[in-house]
Amino acid sequence: MELSGMFKGEGGKSYLFTFFIISTLFLLWGICNGMIDVMDKHFQDYLHLTKAQSAWVQFAHYLGYLLMSLPASWLARKLGYKGGIISGLLLVSLGGFWFIPATHISAFWAFLLGVCIIAMGLTVLETVANPYTTVLGPKKFAATRINFAQSFNGVGWIFGPIIGGAFFYSTEGATVAQGQLYIPYVAVAIIVLVMALIFYFADVPDLNTEDEYHLIESTEKGSKQSIWSHPHFSGAVAAQFLYVAAQAGIFSFFINYMVEETPSLSHSLVGSWFFTDRTMLRNGEYFVSEKGATFLLGTIAFPLFLLGRATGAAIMRKIKAHRVLGTYAVINVFVCGVVVMRLGWVSVAAVFLSFLFMSIMFPTIFSLGIYGLGVQAKKASGYIVMAIIGGALMPKIMGYLGDTYNMSVGFLVPMGCFAIIASYGFLWPKLSKTEGTVNPLTTLK
Repeated sequence: MELSGMFKGEGGKSYLFTFFIISTLFLLWGICNGMIDVMDKHFQDYLHLTKAQSAWVQFAHYLGYLLMSLPASWLARKLGYKGGIISGLLLVSLGGFWFIPATHISAFWAFLLGVCIIAMGLTVLETVANPYTTVLGPKKFAATRINFAQSFNGVGWIFGPIIGGAFFYSTEGATVAQGQLYIPYVAVAIIVLVMALIFYFADVPDLNTEDEYHLIESTEKGSKQSIWSHPHFSGAVAAQFLYVAAQAGIFSFFINYMVEETPSLSHSLVGSWFFTDRTMLRNGEYFVSEKGATFLLGTIAFPLFLLGRATGAAIMRKIKAHRVLGTYAVINVFVCGVVVMRLGWVSVAAVFLSFLFMSIMFPTIFSLGIYGLGVQAKKASGYIVMAIIGGALMPKIMGYLGDTYNMSVGFLVPMGCFAIIASYGFLWPKLSKTEGTVNPLTTLK
């Protein structure tokens, strides 16, 4: 089947353009999230914070998701997909402009407030955009479409650290970077306003997934089913909590790991184009600096993340999504174990591989969680997005382990998370009661 067939609705109507403009939202929150990750290390240096203290940046970010997830679900149901998207964009813009006074206040709480407001806007966008991609074409390609859209998110993760690093680690020093902190966020705020205008005039039909569990029928008969009565949904909430916890920990402490745990660089590498101005001298040996780690994040780690999303979307056209999820999670358990063992460059390579194999988890868990819920998918989406609060809690534990022992030991946290996610993936057919049946969400057959 041609690629365009993934976006054909009933009557042959194409939703390709709608899918494209929706995908720009994934790009947007990828950039914002990527900038957050390099901000962690910047605040450690500028405000003399420990790793655990700097994790308040992640806490503020994910607190926004907790506070706004259910209101976002309500907005989606009341205003429809289009109204929800515009509301989310306006909230992101408000948070971006807040960084102007926050930079002048120059206090940690002011920056955290800006981070939280932007996250609240992103919550609305994620609550709306993730389930919306699953209905823009045949349901058998739902998991493929959401992973394809999330590939744009991977592109944003690449540019986020590059944009953030240009200001947080400028050659003029941390003080100047602090004074310029508002610039990238104001740019985002302006772009987001333009996007809101585009969506106002765009065709964004209000579609819903098929009601596989007859929720509407049961409501009409007076026996309304709770979405929590479906284990594949409640399991998705738990799995998403753990996945975002693992992702946030690895992303936010990547720079710390590279600076503290990477072995010394050979002198033949130092001075080449790859490491120019990206190394530091310690005890007569050259090591990766913060600027170098930021460079590696944007040029190797996040491109691997994007590659995983793109190839994962293709793989799930042939292999059931829950099996791909379970297999990738098992691989990441092994990868994190290699990091904990501190095997030098082998462990460093394992950190990069974790980006590749965690890439498909968020969108795949999302599509598996809302499978068959019909109009209730909007409500379910709010709870799955609320699970993102896991990213606020687990980095605190990972940061504590990094402060107490080392950053390698900190990888025990995502290792445990991936083990439970693997269980959800392999048990999904039983949880969704599709075991032994043809699953239209995840197979072409």
